[in-house]
Amino acid sequence: MKYDFKGNSIKEFSKLPRKVQLQIKQKLELYLSSLSPLDFAEHLTDFELGEYRFRIGDYRVAFDVEDDTAKILKVGHRKDMYR
Repeated sequence: MKYDFKGNSIKEFSKLPRKVQLQIKQKLELYLSSLSPLDFAEHLTDFELGEYRFRIGDYRVAFDVEDDTAKILKVGHRKDMYR
């Protein structure tokens, strides 16, 4: 599975510290290269953010799955993610 940033998620991701960006990219590649990447994800109840989310340290990555691609919709610190 591959991933693709959509909408404001590119801007949110670019505002994060470089070290955090690297950590998120590495975890996304690790999760999505596994046989069943959704085992690492949690299903969200508020579909406005996305259908699933990954927890990467203190950061959250909300996404939807279309075909064989994770469409990343929101990236942020856990304290700001659900506001």
